[in-house]
Amino acid sequence: MYESMRVRVENVIKRGSISHDYITKQGESEALSRWTDGFTPQNHPSVVQVLLENGKDNDATGHGMPNLVYISREKSTDSPHHFKAGALNVLLRVSATMTNAPVILTLDSDMYSNDPQTPLRALCYLLDPSMDPKLGYVQFPQVFHGINKNDIYGGELRHVFEVHMPGMDWLAGPIHAGSGGFFRRRVFYGCPSETLEMNQGRQVSHSIKSREVLEMAHHVAGCKYENQTKWGRKMGFRYGSLVEDLYTSCLLQCEGWKSIYCNPKRPAFLGKSPINLHDFLNQTMRWSVGLLEVAFSRYSPITFGVQSISLLSGLCFAHYTFWPIWAIPVTIYAFLPQLALLNSASIFPKISDPWCWLYVVLFLGAYGQDYLEFVLSGRPTQRWWNHQRAWMMRVLSSFTFGLVEFLLKYVGISTFGFNVTSKVVEEEQRKRYQKGIFEFGVPSPVFLPLTTAAIINLVAFLSGFAQACRQRSIEDVFLQMCLAGFAVVNCCPVYEAMAWRRDQGKLPLKITVISVVLAWALYSASSMAF
Repeated sequence: MYESMRVRVENVIKRGSISHDYITKQGESEALSRWTDGFTPQNHPSVVQVLLENGKDNDATGHGMPNLVYISREKSTDSPHHFKAGALNVLLRVSATMTNAPVILTLDSDMYSNDPQTPLRALCYLLDPSMDPKLGYVQFPQVFHGINKNDIYGGELRHVFEVHMPGMDWLAGPIHAGSGGFFRRRVFYGCPSETLEMNQGRQVSHSIKSREVLEMAHHVAGCKYENQTKWGRKMGFRYGSLVEDLYTSCLLQCEGWKSIYCNPKRPAFLGKSPINLHDFLNQTMRWSVGLLEVAFSRYSPITFGVQSISLLSGLCFAHYTFWPIWAIPVTIYAFLPQLALLNSASIFPKISDPWCWLYVVLFLGAYGQDYLEFVLSGRPTQRWWNHQRAWMMRVLSSFTFGLVEFLLKYVGISTFGFNVTSKVVEEEQRKRYQKGIFEFGVPSPVFLPLTTAAIINLVAFLSGFAQACRQRSIEDVFLQMCLAGFAVVNCCPVYEAMAWRRDQGKLPLKITVISVVLAWALYSASSMAF
């Protein structure tokens, strides 16, 4: 059945139209007939089509099927659609007109259920009379299948789901991770509902296929419906950030709602993680912009959150929202000491100076703690190494670009825009990923900070080594050489992609040439400074 569907979908994509041979039911014909040649992804009316109705449709074995409704919200070029938050709010309103069920599950399109007991686990919390009546949602961790043995991109997000969220669970509860959250519908109605149809306690008595219900569903899916309402501000998922999940959960906790973290041994849901470096960095860059939008908003966790929830919970949210600021110190440490080394300048204490060991202790202490957390959770050392390298790459590239984009957006300059992470993977790309080979492939600007830093650190290390050989001492440049050497070891996949690889995933020559020019320009500028 799946293969048949896949072939039909691919044929439709190639042809650009849907053959009448593929339409087997009247409902399918009704939905597809609404799409005309004049429709575009940015400009089309709302489409709501009931594909299955509970109590009337059965599967091949005669068992009843749940409701299944296709929704395409109205889009217009003169109305903001608010990305994922806007889509979720349309789903909230349409489902309210049809069933008004008291519990809602958010699930990303690339994730699927891995345990049929998951809804029961969530209901054990939500329906337990002994639980806090202000419990608003139950959050399950995101677990990804298909990650290679050593997780070269750090895609499992171990710190978030195995360290941060269990810690926040002892406070007001974890953040919403954008997927795998069971919500009480009433948490999204922070104020009295503005229409009878949106009333959280309303009982639905009509069939979801009735004309009255479908008319109302199309109405609330319209792009003008939210005008002059509190949707996106006091109701539903909140607008104002690309990370609507964290922003909404923070504001819900500020309103007094709490959450709980449920992490069963069998993963509740499984999803996909990016398996090429470009998608991985782009995804993190998008998060960075959204996090900064929250950090410097009117409802910043460091101010509003600390006052409204608690000191510790507010700081937990602030820990996430200020993540991209790491781009500043890491970029400085990636370039400044190495450029000083190239110019025979020492900026750290000598090895004979007691202050030198403060740097050593701080570095080893931070990395030692991170390593112990990995080892104690049963992960191999190679996986830890890849995780810290991926973190460095994200900070140097994604956080830097995200910080720049946020600043440009803040002063009113046009930015790069919003890109959805691609889930389409070529077979050769998948094979390289499973072998643990980094995938570059495209001439993207997000690679420039990585490749430029790789070149400068390598040249600086070799220069420092030559300098030490001439002077027969490394006392003056010990810390700078250690830092450059550490960066060089981390950049091995970059050097391999620049010089030795011949497959489609290698680093494009254009990026290498631009990086060499940038490295030379930085060295020339530093020569005048030092």
